[in-house]
Amino acid sequence: QRGTKIHPGMNVGRGSDDTLFALVNGVVRFEPMAGGRKKVSVYVSDAD
Repeated sequence: QRGTKIHPGMNVGRGSDDTLFALVNGVVRFEPMAGGRKKVSVYVSDAD
């Protein structure tokens, strides 16, 4: 079945096969969205 249970957020891309990938190096956070959905975002780390 197509689609994804986790949606792309900030600095996250989505491939044609619904693969999620980071666009930058950083910290990954899973966050709630409206309707009980989830999104994943990558935040640039200041520790680099």
